[in-house]
Amino acid sequence: MTSHKDIKMWTPTTLVLLLIMGLGGLVIIYRLMHGLGAATNLNDRFPWGLWIGIDVLGGVAMAAGGFLIAGAVYILNWKKYKPIVRPAILNAFFGYALAATAIMFDIGVPWRVWHPVVMWQIHSIMWVVAIHVVLYTTTLATESSPMIFEKLKMEGAKKTVYAIMVPIVLFGVLLSTLHQSSLGAVYLIAPAKLSPLWYSSQLPTLFLVSAVMMGLSMVSLETILSSRAFNHKPDMAILSGLARGILIAAVIYLTLKFIKLFKGGIGMAFDGSMEANMYLLEMAVGTIAPIVLLFMKNIRENLNSILFVDTLVIAGIILNRLNVSIFGVYRNQAATGLSYFPSWMEFVVTLAFISFSIVGFKVCAKYLRLFPETEGGH
Repeated sequence: MTSHKDIKMWTPTTLVLLLIMGLGGLVIIYRLMHGLGAATNLNDRFPWGLWIGIDVLGGVAMAAGGFLIAGAVYILNWKKYKPIVRPAILNAFFGYALAATAIMFDIGVPWRVWHPVVMWQIHSIMWVVAIHVVLYTTTLATESSPMIFEKLKMEGAKKTVYAIMVPIVLFGVLLSTLHQSSLGAVYLIAPAKLSPLWYSSQLPTLFLVSAVMMGLSMVSLETILSSRAFNHKPDMAILSGLARGILIAAVIYLTLKFIKLFKGGIGMAFDGSMEANMYLLEMAVGTIAPIVLLFMKNIRENLNSILFVDTLVIAGIILNRLNVSIFGVYRNQAATGLSYFPSWMEFVVTLAFISFSIVGFKVCAKYLRLFPETEGGH
């Protein structure tokens, strides 16, 4: 494995990512100075757009790997997955931190983002979502803190965190399970707006199961890409185990979706409408194709094949979140004559968030012991 000290920071790719981050920072400043209307194409009929669909709904789903791997290692004692627990938790931390940031910039008055912490509205699903973001981001920071304490040679603090790691992880699993499902519950308040292809009383369950698919796929993808970037050999036993987990979650998800579709009328998925086409694309890319591929043992044991399946699942679940938040409500919202397509500034900010996560992960890989189980002598 390449020593963390040998990781090159100033590569062309990193410079491009930093450039995107800089441009995104300028757009954010512009948004703060001139408001949402100037920086985005949102309007009264489309108050939620790309930042909610990808940065929040998609970002939180990507972060699901953190509670899954942490629970497997620290609660179930599945030692096989210990080499990837730190990267998984760190990836989840970035996902939640950026989701929280996206929420802050998406609300009308960003500097009031702290209000849910002190102004409890316990009957509001939006308050539930907000408080879960605060609590779980804090939990992920605590779970990641041993890497910082190692760097600062604070052995006492590190031992203290490890001594209470099991209850911390238990709390994190509970929080993340509730939060993944509560994001789906948000859309239960819009039965007349959301297309019946996606609206269901089971939306919280569907959001949770699809987040499991996405989280495991993100951990697998990150494991493969980091092994190539930092020159260490990936453990195929770990990747095959993650692939089996994705397969199980995908089968459960497909079953739930089929039950919903048959109850609502299967014909609506084939009526040729925009919603039907988006639904079929989402299911084909993110669920059916991965299931067919992962049922083949040779696929589950091939690095490039697993990487391809991971990409399909991630693309499919992101599309699902966009379908629920934008495409599924588009016909109803556009009936008033208003429309929505993200502005270039919305795209730039989203790319800047993604770039920040990649650069941040690389910085942690260089300066912290992010992969202690793969280092020689450990």
